[in-house]
Amino acid sequence: MRNAAEAVHGRRPADVDPKDVLKDAFLKTRAPGFFHCIISIAGGRLRAANLADSGFLVIRGGKTVYKSPAQQHGFNCPYQMGSTSGELPDEAEEMVVAVERGDIVIAGTDGLFDNLFPEDIEETVELFLKKESLPEVVACALATAAREKSLEKRTASPFEVAAYEAGVEHFGGKYDDITVVAAYVVPDSLYFI
Repeated sequence: MRNAAEAVHGRRPADVDPKDVLKDAFLKTRAPGFFHCIISIAGGRLRAANLADSGFLVIRGGKTVYKSPAQQHGFNCPYQMGSTSGELPDEAEEMVVAVERGDIVIAGTDGLFDNLFPEDIEETVELFLKKESLPEVVACALATAAREKSLEKRTASPFEVAAYEAGVEHFGGKYDDITVVAAYVVPDSLYFI
């Protein structure tokens, strides 16, 4: 993500092409893993480039109005982008989503989306909005909830549902890396952590 931050340094959000940022960051990255979702918000539009099973959702009025699709070869076999193997940034799916003042954008790795259903995320976001919490507090709360759910074996999770649909036996959450970023859409700018 440091390489992605360098790729956009000094640029206006409206001038940022998420797929170009993904490509630039990928070419400079030597680490084996990679966060696969780059988002830019400006002028009422969210533009994203997403590869694999990281992703984002947009919450408006307490309900999810958009959830990015995961890219997978099959169950629990997501596209992978890294310095040694897998897909390339050109294979990232590009999206444009209309956003409004008051929308909340939640981006995360599969550790978030495999463990929390959209309604779980919505409830957590609403709870912290009532407390007038900053985006980083919301992100931390979601990451903590996803981690707790990943360790449970008796509570249904999105990963358990997907496993069932694929004919694989799995109960509870899925222990995995978890990264979450929350952003509030505000007039003429975006505050994020």
